[in-house]
Amino acid sequence: MRWWSVTQWLIAVNIVIYLADLLSGGRITAAGAFSAEYGIYHLQIWRFFTYAFIHADAYHILFNLCALWIFGPPVELRLRGRGFLCFYLLSGLGGVIGYLLLWRLDILHTERTTQLVGASACIYGCMVGAATVAPGQLIRFLFPPISVRMRTLAWICIGLTLVAIATRGRNAGGEAAHLGGAAAGFVLIRNIGWFGVLSLGRRPHRFWRPGDPASNFFRNDV
Repeated sequence: MRWWSVTQWLIAVNIVIYLADLLSGGRITAAGAFSAEYGIYHLQIWRFFTYAFIHADAYHILFNLCALWIFGPPVELRLRGRGFLCFYLLSGLGGVIGYLLLWRLDILHTERTTQLVGASACIYGCMVGAATVAPGQLIRFLFPPISVRMRTLAWICIGLTLVAIATRGRNAGGEAAHLGGAAAGFVLIRNIGWFGVLSLGRRPHRFWRPGDPASNFFRNDV
């Protein structure tokens, strides 16, 4: 298991939390789902992140984790482990911010007690990130049997999200979070240097070899 990627760990953690929530009768959802009521007015800050690990039903988690399996690896390959985990969590935070912004602008038909759950905002961030680092990668679907380029798929999903928000569809609140996650992913993937603080690369050893012609006693390149 130590060889698992962060993408695989995120999939496993989401599955474990979903099963634990089922066994607990929804107590994890009650404690971790985001709503303006608890996240803002009761200052339960953890809900800004925990909501992304909670899912409404089996179809919800299956769809999200399949999408994470597709979109996560290209971004993780570029950012490496800790950078990708930070990217994932910040995309989820962007989802909450996007939802709150559209809610306060009265674009959404939701209440302050409306719950927000699911990893979709994180997935949308990963999707935009993958469309940036691997725009030409083909995604093959079985039903229907078609192939779509990563960038094209991202534009299609974002377009559908905008339509759902504009028409105030049944899941307009979730779609607002999708848009927020996509926006966060867009900003983050274009500022990869921000992740340098996480020391993503291996730090060079300071060592000296007898007879080195280098002028410095200590070397930084070995």
